Amino acid sequence: MKLNRRNFLKASALTGLFAAGATQTKPVLNAFSTKAQASEENKPQGEWIASVCQGCTAWCAVQIYRIDGRATKVRGNPNAKANHGHSCVRSHIGLQQVYDPDRVKQPMKRTNPKKGRDEDPKFVPISWEEAMDTIADKIIELRENNETHKFSVWRGRYTALNGILYGAMPKIIGSPNNVSHSSICAESEKFGRYYTERYWGYADYDHENTYYEIFWGGDPISSNRQVPHTASIWGDLKSRAKLACIDPRFSTTAAKSDEWLPVIPGEDGALATAIAHVLLTEELWYKPFVGDFKDGVNRFEVGKTVNEDDFEEIQTHGVVKWWNLALKDATPEWASERAGIPAEQIYRVARDFGRAAPKCISFSSPGSSMVVRGGYTAMAQAALNGLVGSADNEGGVICGGESCPVNDFPEFESYIDSIAEQGNSMERIDHGGRLEFPALKDSKSGGVKLTNTVADAILNQDPYDLKVVLSYWTNFNFSNQGTERWDEALAKIPFMVHMTVNPAEQTHFADIVLPVPHSMFERLSPVRGSNGNLHTHLHMQNKVIESPFDIKVDETEIPWMIGEALEKKGFSNLIDYFRNEFADPETGKSPENEEEFNEIATKMYTQPLWDLSYEKEGDKINGWEELKEIGTWNSIPYRFRQKWDGNWGTETGQFEFYSETLKAALQEHADKHNATIDEVMEAAMQTERGEMAFVPHYEPAYRVGDDEKDKYPFIFSEHRSKLNREARSANTSWYQEFKDVDPGDEAWDDVVKINPKDAKELRIQNGDNVKLTTPTGTITVKAKLWEGTRPGVVSKCYGQGHWAYGHIASLDRKKQIARGGNNNTILAPVHEAMSGSGARHGGQTRVRVEKV
Repeated sequence: MKLNRRNFLKASALTGLFAAGATQTKPVLNAFSTKAQASEENKPQGEWIASVCQGCTAWCAVQIYRIDGRATKVRGNPNAKANHGHSCVRSHIGLQQVYDPDRVKQPMKRTNPKKGRDEDPKFVPISWEEAMDTIADKIIELRENNETHKFSVWRGRYTALNGILYGAMPKIIGSPNNVSHSSICAESEKFGRYYTERYWGYADYDHENTYYEIFWGGDPISSNRQVPHTASIWGDLKSRAKLACIDPRFSTTAAKSDEWLPVIPGEDGALATAIAHVLLTEELWYKPFVGDFKDGVNRFEVGKTVNEDDFEEIQTHGVVKWWNLALKDATPEWASERAGIPAEQIYRVARDFGRAAPKCISFSSPGSSMVVRGGYTAMAQAALNGLVGSADNEGGVICGGESCPVNDFPEFESYIDSIAEQGNSMERIDHGGRLEFPALKDSKSGGVKLTNTVADAILNQDPYDLKVVLSYWTNFNFSNQGTERWDEALAKIPFMVHMTVNPAEQTHFADIVLPVPHSMFERLSPVRGSNGNLHTHLHMQNKVIESPFDIKVDETEIPWMIGEALEKKGFSNLIDYFRNEFADPETGKSPENEEEFNEIATKMYTQPLWDLSYEKEGDKINGWEELKEIGTWNSIPYRFRQKWDGNWGTETGQFEFYSETLKAALQEHADKHNATIDEVMEAAMQTERGEMAFVPHYEPAYRVGDDEKDKYPFIFSEHRSKLNREARSANTSWYQEFKDVDPGDEAWDDVVKINPKDAKELRIQNGDNVKLTTPTGTITVKAKLWEGTRPGVVSKCYGQGHWAYGHIASLDRKKQIARGGNNNTILAPVHEAMSGSGARHGGQTRVRVEKV
């Protein structure tokens, strides 16, 4: 059948909301034309349209080739300086996602009032009008009962327009409960940078001028931020610099590095402090940045304390305190016993790193710090950049960037009435800021909004229950550790709206399902990404194609329509805010419908970039239409050493090894609970007390199941796939067919990688079905005997295990038979409490492996 718009709709409609489950392991594919070649005169003519890939947090600018209204090809946007005009494989997989016949095609509602994984929701189609009317009824009911705090917006991935649905809407309705996915993304590594140089965000790296890089638990040419940029310059980097990869798995980056240090998961902090010890004892710190002993004689000797008055610092604060408290005994021999890395290799890496100063990089990533107690590990990794003078320096690490001038959305406080004000004053649902969860973003107690605690809050009604939830770009009962808790919690929510592209595991528990655009192809939105290649940037998602489905934009159009429905029921504050405060910057016209609102909000936010009357340093773009056409705005390259000479923003104004900034934040959190800082450390599951709380230090790995080593003899460690669009790729054949590009993995399968020495003792052969059991849960996958994971550790990629999402992601959607296992089913729902980060990388969970 020719795949035109009409036939595509017809074929898609036959699948309903959920496609029938595939009973075969590998679907039959027919990807090639029966014609040998196309004639030149029939060759289709197309055009490149700018957009943004949000397959990971790089958020790269791309261009999409459109022929006869269809998206056919993806490439990097040549105007984008952050990614050199390159894109990675994730962007190409988006093509299969947008034309996935398993997508949600129209609004649906649940007709079975019972909720549970074993319950058929019995979804039926409804109109957008009915959906909005139902949602408005539920919100009005909360307002009438003074329960607006029991309304919540859950945010997954997002664009720069999120301030409307996620920011303004819950506050105008009257709820403090806008819950983000961010704490399950990367907050712990941000913690390390913030409490050394006061920057909460993703770092940028001057790869093109560095001479040594240490990659902490990251795989930057596969699955970390800036993948297209890093991969495109890797050859030059490899020819110029030495590279060390610290990872329990032999990743792609490890395979291409000079040193692989297969650390015991969760023990990276021992390595970081030992490297710092060597830099100081062997006089390899960068003196023009850190300073020196007044008489020039190095007094950093193993086991000996140093008089602080003997050392004169320049750009830093507390190096001698740090030494005395945490480093003087942290020798490579000491670290070797804890981290499982030979002392001689630790010495070698530390010496080579120090000799490259200041053009060297300590590259932090979630793999090493998103574990219980990982915040101090991240601090130690960040502190290394201070010791070698690479912080905010050429060839080093950039925390911040040049300005990206955009407008804030209009203030909405005047639209908050007394009912909403009372609701907004209630305690948040996520427990952030409680004694045991400091979650210290921006020095604020509870600054990070915890995600995975929400399931516990719902189950225990602590501090209360939720009654109405609007959730978008989320799949929380798949993407959070302890998935069964989430299934139970979602079943308890009386009314949930899931705005989603594909029917996911979370959709199964929804009362209303709303189809939304695929971000790369079907929406107009600005995306302000993290810095890359020394450039700050903003990219534009354009509406490249007319969707064959009945979709609305989640962050703008749906809130507008809810506002209109609320107005009909007597509450006009939300729609009044949209109508009165938003206006087209060019014409002054206020929006009259949801489509106009989406465009006007985008124009208002981006006006400083396309309006030449605004002064800025960066690309000169002449008008709104030109911004959409070019698809990206780039700042000037970063100017190094802007923070030097007292401009770090910390409590001392210096780069802090002894963090007065963290000390003040912890004291404020302790005072809030009438507690001491030692009591905070204990509640947050940290082992050290006293002044150790204020310096980067080693915290021994915490492991669930550690008290039953005979029962759970292995450490479970997970990693990400270079093909994985945040677990959203699994319903594409390209993801499954090429899954083996990840070292040790297999196409169309889900494997746990076991060192052959361990497999021999377990009498497990390659390809055997094995059961992985932790104190949290059990999954069944295939065994892969592989030397690329260290003995005592089993390693598994994240992304498989969907029992929903479509006929490729699961083996049988109707019977809920997953393809492989979801790591989060067996990962313990614990946290890195200091930062509020979820502990998602597995080093905290022990596992038993049994042949099935």
